[in-house]
Amino acid sequence: GRTCPSLYDLRNLFQVNVEEGRHLWAMVYLLDAHFGRDGREEAEALLQRRSGDPDKPRILGAFNEKTPDWLSYFFFTYFTDRDGKYQLASLAESGFDPLSRTCRFMLTEEAHHMFVGETGIGRVVQRTCEVMREHRTDDVRRHGVVDLPTLQKYLNFHYSVSLDLFGSEISTNAANFYTMGVKGRFEETKKTDDHLLKDATYTIAQLDGDRIVSREAPALPSLNERLRDDYIADCARGMARWNQVIQRHGIDFEFVLPHRGFHRAIGCFSDVRVSPDGRVIGQAEWDARHPEWLPSDEDRAYVGSLMHPVVERGTFAGWIAPPARGINGQPVDHDYVRLS
Repeated sequence: GRTCPSLYDLRNLFQVNVEEGRHLWAMVYLLDAHFGRDGREEAEALLQRRSGDPDKPRILGAFNEKTPDWLSYFFFTYFTDRDGKYQLASLAESGFDPLSRTCRFMLTEEAHHMFVGETGIGRVVQRTCEVMREHRTDDVRRHGVVDLPTLQKYLNFHYSVSLDLFGSEISTNAANFYTMGVKGRFEETKKTDDHLLKDATYTIAQLDGDRIVSREAPALPSLNERLRDDYIADCARGMARWNQVIQRHGIDFEFVLPHRGFHRAIGCFSDVRVSPDGRVIGQAEWDARHPEWLPSDEDRAYVGSLMHPVVERGTFAGWIAPPARGINGQPVDHDYVRLS
């Protein structure tokens, strides 16, 4: 909050923080109310975990990544909160009614978090394109905005670590949770199959030596990958809207989602290096080229240098455009946060 680009953005940050805290307490309540002593112990452990804590970190890696600036925050809320949407939607199909009802409520709040991410990044893209047009240059750092290639690197990073949140491509746990009715698929009631999946198959990406191939696998243990596919398609829709902003400014650049095997730490791609275009590459090429694909220390330092607080009503930092409209019908220059 100390480096907020506007009062509008600070207000949205406060809402996200309050709602994420509420989601934590909702899970704690479920454990405490329905699972006896074991549930209470798990709930206590859940409350003690902190992102990035060396002793009691969050269980999943993406939630331990640093979020040192607002650009990282926007990408986190777009990509990592979107994982939350798909996990919650799957758990909302649960036969355990208290879990299902809790997740359905949490989904209504998750939508705002993704809105913050998508519109936040869209506004950064908008401002960058305006400066590129105004000064007729791709070298926009001298003008205090984030260049498009750096935005692509941030996209690559947050997208790839968020893909890991879905787990391994083949998972016995995923199959067991489904058959026991603990967890369903995304929009399970819209599926037209028998919902048993005992003899069904699903196409997944797998390694074959130094090649990535598509193979048919049993559908039940492939449920993680099916959910990841739903997530990838959803990510692409928001990214297409950012690309429309670039196209409207007549700029020859397009954001692209990297291959699902790129920069992975979980699953079959965790032991190999994969380029953004889906080639299995050696360590030497990775070492030489990963600064082209992921944010470097220099990139992060530059983005950090832009993070200065802007707390005047209706005023926005120079690296981000104002939103198209305010929150809850309020004007953009509304007094969203009152600072003493």
